[in-house]
Amino acid sequence: MEITSRTMWSALASAALVLPAITAAPASAAPKAPVVFDALGDSYGSGYGVPPYSQECGRSAAAYAVQIDGRMRIQLDDFAACAGATTNSLEAGQLWALDEDTDLVTVSIGGNDIGWGTVVAACVAGSDLQCAGAIAATTATITDTLPGLLRDTYSQIEGAAPNAHVVVTGYPRLFSPEYGSYFNASPSEQQAMNDGADLLNAVIAGVAAEYGFQVVDVTKRFIDHGVNAPDPWILGLTDPGLFHPNLSGYEAYAAAVTAAINPNSLR
Repeated sequence: MEITSRTMWSALASAALVLPAITAAPASAAPKAPVVFDALGDSYGSGYGVPPYSQECGRSAAAYAVQIDGRMRIQLDDFAACAGATTNSLEAGQLWALDEDTDLVTVSIGGNDIGWGTVVAACVAGSDLQCAGAIAATTATITDTLPGLLRDTYSQIEGAAPNAHVVVTGYPRLFSPEYGSYFNASPSEQQAMNDGADLLNAVIAGVAAEYGFQVVDVTKRFIDHGVNAPDPWILGLTDPGLFHPNLSGYEAYAAAVTAAINPNSLR
C-alpha cells in the first residue's frame, strides 16, 4: 500500500491521542480524612486509677480513648469523660463535645447510677449481711431504674451526634474468686458481685442495641486478672485508685475497642 503524506499525518495524529493514555502516571488516591472522635463517660472512661491526672475529672493519659488516638485514622477531638459521672451529669456536662462533625463516640456510663462502689465497699469491708443487702438493692436498681436512665442518655447522644458511630463499653468483673477471700469478701460474695457486673453489662448492651450502638464487652479479657489474682488488672483496696483498672487493664480496654471498630464503617 502506498503511504501518502495524508496517511502518515493521520497515523501520527492518532498516536498523539493514544500516547498520553499510555505514558501518563496514575493519579494518586486522595488521603482519607481523619475520624473525628469524642470520648464520654465516667472514671472507667477517664482513665482514673493511673496517675498523673488532670486536675479536673481525673483524666489520665492511660485512658483507652487516649490510647486509641491515632490508630486507624482516629483523631481524639474532645476528651470529656469525667470520674464520678452519672447519666445525668454526663447529659449536663459532656454533650458539649458532640456535634454533626463527630464520627465516633465512646461512652462508659451506668456504674455510678447503681451505686456500684457502695456494693464493693459493703462486701470488702462490711459484714455478710451488709454485703447481701447492698447486692440486693443494686440488683433492683439495675433492672428497674437503669434502663430508663440509659435511654435518656443514649437519646441525647444520638441527637447531639447524629452522624456518629457510637461505641458503648462495659465493665469488667472485679474479682477472681478462685484465688480465695479478699479482705471480708468471701469467694461466694465475690462471685455474687461478678454476677452483678454481668447483669449490669447485659442491661447496658440491651439498651444500646435499641439505638443501634455497638457494644464492646471486656469481660473475657479480664478473666484471671481480678483484684485478687496473681496478675491483677484491677487496683486493690490499698491503692488510691482502688477498684479501677491499672495500666494493663486500660490497655486491655484499648485493645478491645480497637479490635471491635471497622474503620471502613466510619465516615
